[in-house]
Amino acid sequence: MRQTNRRDSARLGGGARRWQGWVGAGLLALLAGCGGGDPAATEATEATADPAQAADSTTVSTFEVAQAATPAQPTIRADAFRLLTQASFGPTEAEIQRVMSIGPAAWIDAQMALPVQGSHLSRWLADDAAARARNPGLTAGGASVASSFYQQALFGQDQLRQRVAFALSEIMVVSSYDMSGRKAVAVASYLDMLRANALGNYRQLIEKVALHPAMGMYLSHLKNRKGDPVGGREPDQNFARELMQLFSVGLVALNADGTPRLVGGRPLENYGPDDVEGLSQVMTGFSWAGPDTSSARFSTAFVAAGDAAWRPMQGYPAFHETQAKHFLGTTVAAQATAQPALSLRQALDTLAAHPSVGPFIGRQLIQRLVTSQPSRAYVARISAVWANNGAGVRGDLRAVVRAILLDPEARSAATAASPAFGKLREPVLRQTALLRALGAKSDSGQVLMEVDDDPASGLGQTPMRSPTVFNFFRPGHVPMEGQSGALGMTVPEWQTTTEVSVAGYVNHVARLLTVGVGTHNRTAQGTRPDLHPDLSALLALAGSPTQLVEATTARLLGPSAPAALKTLVLQGVTGIAVPALKADGSNRAKVNDALLRRVQAAVLITAASPEFIVQR
Repeated sequence: MRQTNRRDSARLGGGARRWQGWVGAGLLALLAGCGGGDPAATEATEATADPAQAADSTTVSTFEVAQAATPAQPTIRADAFRLLTQASFGPTEAEIQRVMSIGPAAWIDAQMALPVQGSHLSRWLADDAAARARNPGLTAGGASVASSFYQQALFGQDQLRQRVAFALSEIMVVSSYDMSGRKAVAVASYLDMLRANALGNYRQLIEKVALHPAMGMYLSHLKNRKGDPVGGREPDQNFARELMQLFSVGLVALNADGTPRLVGGRPLENYGPDDVEGLSQVMTGFSWAGPDTSSARFSTAFVAAGDAAWRPMQGYPAFHETQAKHFLGTTVAAQATAQPALSLRQALDTLAAHPSVGPFIGRQLIQRLVTSQPSRAYVARISAVWANNGAGVRGDLRAVVRAILLDPEARSAATAASPAFGKLREPVLRQTALLRALGAKSDSGQVLMEVDDDPASGLGQTPMRSPTVFNFFRPGHVPMEGQSGALGMTVPEWQTTTEVSVAGYVNHVARLLTVGVGTHNRTAQGTRPDLHPDLSALLALAGSPTQLVEATTARLLGPSAPAALKTLVLQGVTGIAVPALKADGSNRAKVNDALLRRVQAAVLITAASPEFIVQR
């Protein structure tokens, strides 16, 4: 996919020159005041500049030491880097060394043994209390969810669980875009629920999803009432439809390898309007948790819901449909006394046992973790594990995730080199990988991030803030243009990629490197953006452009960064002249500034390259 993305990047930008121009525009602030771009002048000052002294550091990071110390292990290191790109929010040197030491399988098992760490709900409640203390009219809102997400993604130890939970959040979507203000507390709790169940059983997961008040509010089956033939009221069908279409069986019946089952040459539909109607009847009579099932509690508004905003919904028999409910070839029998919990269990058992669930959800997990267009054989192998984890258990997500990451297609260096392998990194994953690689630090210790939805002025993606239930991008998206479109390739993340977003991303990275990201306005402390990369180790190498480029590309791309890209980065770095340090040190500030801009330029060009934007 690297070749595809490079050509498509040029296509999106109206040509390679314009795309490179955007990178150049992002570099303008870095180049300004650095003595121009005279390579000869740069070479002349290399010998007399004192970059180590100018950087006030002679320490080279363990990352660069490790790179130099392991020349005989490039393949092992490349595989460790690739695994961490797939299974975490970005490789760090400590984790690379750990994978190299114990191997991918043992690392995965160790990660799966870690308990859930931290609580997004607790963080939100603390942020909300602090906001109200400053001003009773304030609330934590969706920004707290984003801050907590990044805090755990950047610094949490349970990386694999979190990465899988993030993947599930883009399949079983709820969004603070619709649940803003104080309703965002339910989104924080929903993310906790996904983390707790990310490595559990699918059947248990969809029940947690169905009963979570965030989903109840988002897809309107909270306070969903049974039909009233006299008044003409019908149960709300929103959740029933999306539960089948997006969260379980999908629109069409699938073979184990993910291909559609055909009848008369046409795909066989999994369900129709009657199935949606029948399942919507199951999804009646659920509302806020509480000590009773009174009509008053059923109808309680959110502002009075209290901790019910994050506790599982409960059934209210008076509002549940008692007639027989038919869907997907099964029937929930008529009930003399309404039993909403029983109806739900039977419905979810039917969905979880459906043969399309394994290939439908399994393929999407492959897409979110490894590659956008997995082979049929890859999907079939994961479907087999979904059907039976080896101990007769269906829907074991722990076994499925392990199989996805250890599959030959995920671990093969030859497969990784194929132009069709890999996936475009969505903006959130680009940012986390960059910040983890650069050892980012939070001034407040809380990682104060804001909603960042605008692709023109920022990252263009906020975790848990999809604009629709269909996520930021559709899993089956094939571009209408570019080489990927011509080849009919599935590239989901491309759906969010535009001329505006490409330029906006470059500018966002430039700001990240120069002023940082996040905010300081939610606390009384700090005068600058809260999160900053640690560039000190790279700064110690800035006096030698070649060493700087090698270290930078190794951090962001691993040990297999292509020579052509290194040449491009080197050209950008050497275009920033470093003045010779005067004997009296009177120009130290100018020397330091030029060295810093070299580092920023090296990181920016690498982070804006197709080689970084495409996860290999």
